[in-house]
Amino acid sequence: MTVSPRRRQEIVDALRRGTVPHSSLDAFAVGLERLEPVFQEELLAVKAGGAAFKACRGDYGCGKTFLARWLADRARRLGFATAEVQVSETETPLHRLETVYRRLCERLATADASQGALRNLIDGWIYALEQDALAEGGTGDEGELLARTDRLMEQRLARVTAAAPTFGTALRGYRRAQVAGDAATADAILAWLAGQPNVAAAAKRAAGVKGEIDHFGALTFLQGLLTVVRDSGGAGLLVVLDEVETLQRVRSDVRDKGLNALRQLIDEVDGGRFPGLYLLVTGTPAFFDGPQGVPRLEPLAQRLHVDFKTDARFDNPRAVQVRLAAFDLDRLAAVGCRVREIYRQHCPAADRIARLCDDAYVRDLAAAVAGKLGGRVGIAPRVFLKKLVADVLDRVDQFADFDPRRDYAPTVTEGELTAAERAAAQATDVDDIELDP
Repeated sequence: MTVSPRRRQEIVDALRRGTVPHSSLDAFAVGLERLEPVFQEELLAVKAGGAAFKACRGDYGCGKTFLARWLADRARRLGFATAEVQVSETETPLHRLETVYRRLCERLATADASQGALRNLIDGWIYALEQDALAEGGTGDEGELLARTDRLMEQRLARVTAAAPTFGTALRGYRRAQVAGDAATADAILAWLAGQPNVAAAAKRAAGVKGEIDHFGALTFLQGLLTVVRDSGGAGLLVVLDEVETLQRVRSDVRDKGLNALRQLIDEVDGGRFPGLYLLVTGTPAFFDGPQGVPRLEPLAQRLHVDFKTDARFDNPRAVQVRLAAFDLDRLAAVGCRVREIYRQHCPAADRIARLCDDAYVRDLAAAVAGKLGGRVGIAPRVFLKKLVADVLDRVDQFADFDPRRDYAPTVTEGELTAAERAAAQATDVDDIELDP
């Protein structure tokens, strides 16, 4: 798969840092072929006005974050807005949905904006309303146009306004501030719509709203956001709740509240409250099956139950919960070879890279990294790809006399490993472990 120079640079830079790229993930996705057609079907069903929920389980290193960003990349190409929310104990606790909503708004992305797309979406929606108002005819007077646009806004938000009038009120206030040229007030109202705390009281008075968005108001504001996305021409909204297993580490009362919030979200999606929403949740098997996770709340366990006792070859990708298989050496080497081919694109040293970093060398390096991580290949992808790009391919590209088999002695240092990777390495001191591929 050929990628543009800009996309190629984004992929390489992210892997060099040891992170998952945000786009063009199809270029080196391996092992998702079974899930791809089902995800496509579900996205198209949501685009047609439905809603969907999916849970993805897998151990550390299986590629849950990769899957989430791969799916988000596909969704944006279909016209969806997307948002990836990392659930955490302090910054984004799941039991406080107002915080989840705020993070969602902060990380909104579209095909045209990699983040911070809320303003673009709302401005696009208001523009569409103005065009519809102009199509109705009239004198063209600015005041009349504003009034007709307000009436259309209320009609489009009628269902949401019945539950939370403040969403439509704030949108009206935002538009009026824009028309008046009051950028500061418009920015403050937009921040309030996004769930930000500590918005100036003067801005809220100008918009006719007060207070802040609470746990229950967050769900209603999510309805309003979906209306804005779809009425401005978007296909819908994909929301990823990543690393929900962090719920296992909080106090029992907070954990139970978080599990109940997840159950509430699933029920609202199933109940048709959020047409145009695709909700994806990722977590570890311990979260979905362990005593500190989903089984603590019986209604949630019933909704998420899937029988995974059969051979993984027969897993149903249409089920409410799917599992990702751990990396094996063949899959790890295949990903490495794809990354090498992406690196070679638009690279002056493409021929030298092909000669010195052939498939056999990539496989040997993958085996060496996995071997020093306790032999657990599933833990190795992040470290392996970082070393492949930063320690090998970059050097072959920059130094004509560099031969990785001769000049590179790979090492793993404790500082570059996460807690899970250090545990997998099962070594007392990995400050300077030499790898011999």
